[in-house]
Amino acid sequence: MAIKAADLEFNKNEDAIKMLISDMESKLEKVYEGGGKKRIEKHHAKGKLTARERIEKLIDPGTDTIELAAFAGEGMYSEHGGCPAGGVVIKIGYVSGRQCIIVANDATVKAGAWFPITGKKNLRAQEIAMDNHLPIIYLVDSAGVYLPMQDEIFPDKEHFGRIFRNNAVMSSKGITQIAAVMGSCVAGGAYLPIMSDESLIVDKTGTIFLAGSYLVKAAIGESIDNETLGGATTHTALSGVCDYKSKDDEECLATIRDLMDRIGAAESAGFDRSEPKKPKKDEKEIYGLFPRERTKPYNMKDIIARLVDDSKFTEYKSDYGKTIVCGYARVDGWSVGIIANQREVVKSEKGEMQFGGVIYTDSADKAARFIMVCNQKNIPLVFLQDVSGFMVGSKSEHAGIIKDGAKMVNAMSNSVVPKFTVVMGNSYGAGNYAMCGKAYDPRLIVSWPTAELAVMSGASAAKTLTQIEVASMKKKGEEVDEAKQKELFDRIKSRYDAQISPYYAASRIWVDAIIDPLETRKVISMGIEMANHKKATERYNVGALQT
Repeated sequence: MAIKAADLEFNKNEDAIKMLISDMESKLEKVYEGGGKKRIEKHHAKGKLTARERIEKLIDPGTDTIELAAFAGEGMYSEHGGCPAGGVVIKIGYVSGRQCIIVANDATVKAGAWFPITGKKNLRAQEIAMDNHLPIIYLVDSAGVYLPMQDEIFPDKEHFGRIFRNNAVMSSKGITQIAAVMGSCVAGGAYLPIMSDESLIVDKTGTIFLAGSYLVKAAIGESIDNETLGGATTHTALSGVCDYKSKDDEECLATIRDLMDRIGAAESAGFDRSEPKKPKKDEKEIYGLFPRERTKPYNMKDIIARLVDDSKFTEYKSDYGKTIVCGYARVDGWSVGIIANQREVVKSEKGEMQFGGVIYTDSADKAARFIMVCNQKNIPLVFLQDVSGFMVGSKSEHAGIIKDGAKMVNAMSNSVVPKFTVVMGNSYGAGNYAMCGKAYDPRLIVSWPTAELAVMSGASAAKTLTQIEVASMKKKGEEVDEAKQKELFDRIKSRYDAQISPYYAASRIWVDAIIDPLETRKVISMGIEMANHKKATERYNVGALQT
């Protein structure tokens, strides 16, 4: 597709997406402030670095990172004063040349206390570490469970206690865990550093104990200060709980870098990588090619050409099942299989019109078979979502859309090669599931600021809910004129639109991050690199595809 600088539609699309990116960057700047500038100043006054400063000094200078769930807790817990980034900063990055995941409590947010979303975010970090055999570093500075919400973080399967269960599981699997106590480490949380392989503690600021001095006084009448009870000297010279004592944050981080430098080489899953190449076509043209209006068609292959190395894409079954595009490419040198929704209105192999963004029987069948082939060839899968759902109606039902849709979901669910999902536009209904939504264990799932995740679009949902509401009101004998119907529709759509926003999804960690489209290649490349640390332990079962 030739791009003309004067193309009005291209320019309008570009302006729209750049505004969304600018809005995202403004939101991120606010998130990066954590508990606010005053709390950061108090933190510094104690001789401590902030969570983000600690990570910045720990990772290798000039290397790429991926921040996970920066928008966790966005718009949540307002009655408790909010919880920016879920009170914890998590990044995938490189320390002493080794890719790892870093988890740092943000003590400027409620003293690093754990909200429900904090637990969910920590568990996601551990899940990534376990799925990819990735070393994990904990920078601990937390007051423990946020007591006013203890019932939502303490007792259930996916709550606080699961963290320690995962510590034990990772230890048994030989996944390196290093914990540095750089502030408070209280109650149940005290088990985390000790269940890690090696632990460090910072003198005068780091403390570990099951109960602080006030609780000890109340429980057994003993008077003791926190430093004597569980400070650095106590736990390195007396109890032997910690392995290394550091004079300050800087020395602690330097020691972690030294420990990471001594880890043996990771095994390889054998994913193929050649010399990375930039796309031949300008990546920035994605801004103008991706339509600002959700219903407008575009050619997904134009986007793919700006995401893959040398803009080279070898399409699989190009004339069949045209509303899903499948094919081979390389991203930053890594061999990948791409499965992407096609939003153009196209003709099927029978000459029938197929509407873009909808999965038809032939598209589902093609995708299922391509997934099987990629598994046989040990090629990671990349899903590019812009999907409205599966085709409905008598024609589709009679053609077996349920059977072919189930075949695609089965093939994707049982894939043993790693999966990566990018939600570019729509992610509606069962289309989210078939295209590897969060429920299907993608190693990473990210969205562009243009994404929407919901059972259906805001307009469709509002129409349906308005009809139900109007019918209910009429049953009660109420008069419902056009103005009243419009008021109902607008109110319902406004509420629904807020829930389908990518920020709503990101705040609840339904996606791992919202990214600038130009970061897509980096996320996929770093994702495959981390997945390459772990070989598949199961074989791919193709039985469901033989029906």
